Amino acid sequence: MPDQLDLNLLRVFDALLRDGSVTTASERLNLSIPATSRALGRLRRAMGDPILVRAGRGMAPTPFALRTAPRVRSLLDEASALISADRDLAIGDLERTFTIRINDGVAATLATAAVEATAAVAPGVVLRFVAEGSESAEALRDGSVDLDIGAGDMPAPDIRSVQLYRERVVAIVRADNPLGKTRRPTLAQLCRHPHVSASRRGRARGPLDDVLEAAGLQRRVAAVVPTSAVCAFLVASSDYVGLVPQRLAEQYGRSLGIRWFPVPAQLPPVEVRMLWHSRLDADPAQRWLRDTIREAFGPGGTAVDMSKNTEGGHAAASRKP
Repeated sequence: MPDQLDLNLLRVFDALLRDGSVTTASERLNLSIPATSRALGRLRRAMGDPILVRAGRGMAPTPFALRTAPRVRSLLDEASALISADRDLAIGDLERTFTIRINDGVAATLATAAVEATAAVAPGVVLRFVAEGSESAEALRDGSVDLDIGAGDMPAPDIRSVQLYRERVVAIVRADNPLGKTRRPTLAQLCRHPHVSASRRGRARGPLDDVLEAAGLQRRVAAVVPTSAVCAFLVASSDYVGLVPQRLAEQYGRSLGIRWFPVPAQLPPVEVRMLWHSRLDADPAQRWLRDTIREAFGPGGTAVDMSKNTEGGHAAASRKP
């Protein structure tokens, strides 16, 4: 009969997948190497899978182990929350890795502040930023992602959300572009230069095009890139005009050699939100992380149930531009 999977075995599984080594996992777990090897054997019998296999001089997880790891991590987090819900959290002693899914345009302005704010009080905490792929809420549900930070939302009854900040979209050009030396360029002047569009979904058309169409104007989009950060890099080495969040332009404009200026149109602001699964509401470590990130960007708001949130028309909003 297969071995039963108790909580200790799941901790061994999680450590093995994190470290990819029996020796390193044993140190993390404060177990001897033989004891960790025996636990791996029990895991293999219980799960009917090798879990880790030889790959050169190291070991690599099997496809089954990679699929299972997020769910195991989620179960361990829930168990931790159950045990520690009524206890004070010793932040300074916390050793934990949090996975944050984030657009690299947002990460360019948010990651530094988030890392500095957490490291200042919890040196044992690691923030693992992963790029967007599918923005499905499943990653929040199965525990492979702790937080999702970006523009838009995921309307679902089990997803919580809070606004981190709002900002406007501005135009950017290379510093030596004549358009950048004009104090307040007009829409017609913007249309005389080729544009680069930042869209994860590959869209060349955006809110600015609606404004231009109403004014009887049209711009020429010469390139479409996936994020605002890539847009800024491309503008810095070309004669293109780009649209990016103001924070990004302010923080990196000088170092990239670009200038920014307001767009002479009423464009919708960028609203950056933080999302998590409702099962993590009571986890003290998760609460601390969310509060720390929110405080790094000033007052945000109250967490909401996305199925009931109608502020700003979110129910009809797309996940990302």
